[in-house]
Amino acid sequence: MFSLQEVKLAIIGLGYVGLPLAVEFGKRRSVVGFDINQSRINALKAGHDATLEVADDELKEAVQLVYSADLSALKDCNVFIVTVPTPIDKHKQPDLTPLILASESIGTVLKEGDVVIYESTVYPGATEEECVPVLERVSGLRFNVDFFAGYSPERINPGDKEHRVTTIRKITSGSTPEVADMVDDLYREIVSAGTHKASSIRVAEAAKVIENTQRDLNIALINELAIIFNKLDIDTEAVLQAAGTKWNFLPFRPGLVGGHCIGVDPYYLTHKAQSIGYHPEIILAGRRLNDGMGAYVVSQLVKAMLKQRIHVEGARVLVMGLAFKENCPDLRNTRVVDIVSELAEYNILVDVYDPWVVHDEARYEYGISPISEPSLGTYDGIVLAVAHDEFRTLGAESIRKYGKKRQVLYDLKYLLSAEESDLRL
Repeated sequence: MFSLQEVKLAIIGLGYVGLPLAVEFGKRRSVVGFDINQSRINALKAGHDATLEVADDELKEAVQLVYSADLSALKDCNVFIVTVPTPIDKHKQPDLTPLILASESIGTVLKEGDVVIYESTVYPGATEEECVPVLERVSGLRFNVDFFAGYSPERINPGDKEHRVTTIRKITSGSTPEVADMVDDLYREIVSAGTHKASSIRVAEAAKVIENTQRDLNIALINELAIIFNKLDIDTEAVLQAAGTKWNFLPFRPGLVGGHCIGVDPYYLTHKAQSIGYHPEIILAGRRLNDGMGAYVVSQLVKAMLKQRIHVEGARVLVMGLAFKENCPDLRNTRVVDIVSELAEYNILVDVYDPWVVHDEARYEYGISPISEPSLGTYDGIVLAVAHDEFRTLGAESIRKYGKKRQVLYDLKYLLSAEESDLRL
């Protein structure tokens, strides 16, 4: 096993996970940042990150980081960190296509002694059962004889400027004890919060996939409580604030559950469970409930409009926010689209306004064309779907000016007080 000084590092995939990692390493050692998207590479070479995860000034600090979309740039590297997406398909099954393609690419340049570390979220066993065989097939090398593997799951939180790659404790693992030590030492170079060396790759994979499964279930419980309290005409936020006075009450809030992790990772675990003959009940029940929140929100909005004698068919509704979370442009698996599509079922005309998202990306991913600015006095209903700071700054009075004299303002994110909105989740 080579020493840390001999490591020639490559980061495969320069998205929300890979770029911050590459930048931190690039401040300290030589790194090749590889991505198949040439326009992404061009933008990074020009000094700008469109995801806004890394500031332009910080990009300049990574003086030893070079960008490339050419596989030949990887031929001298001996440690490869894979940070490509692992989404689900339309049947809510794991889609390992990006991971397999990345493994095939690495296999073409893999040499004896090289180490491939995966950061992408997978189910327990996927690294050694799915990725390693691809590396063996393409390279002609033997696992744990000629080359080795590691797994260190990403813990990036898009849009979060406090919890960064360096300040979140990192789980590490390797396919042999020696590789595990090397992987752990490598990440310790940049992670000031420290590392936790797992006993195996499978343990590290399992730890990652349950982090967001646990969070998903907690939110599902609060969503169900919100539905119950709404039926009882009790303000959910007031209940949660009261309950939160106990020291061990967990501060979750109801809402749409999207994004590249919480709304996806549980399906990786349930897929693996079902493959070994176990049907997970609680996890899937939580997923069903959270996936149904968009339809529930629209049903509540429509009822409120009818109570105000607003004609539903042909009505106009403004949805404020499209990104999956506040103060970031990330559209991956946003569940705001569920609200938009459900409103369309009622023949309601929907405008989506989000100052953070890239309009072309919204059109490409979801067929939604966001508006640049809402018109005043136009809407029968307004849905505050994402808690962007811009919306918080506007306040209730300015937001209501977008609506007609008779309107329904539905606040999903508690941006406004109970008195300022007509509906809250």
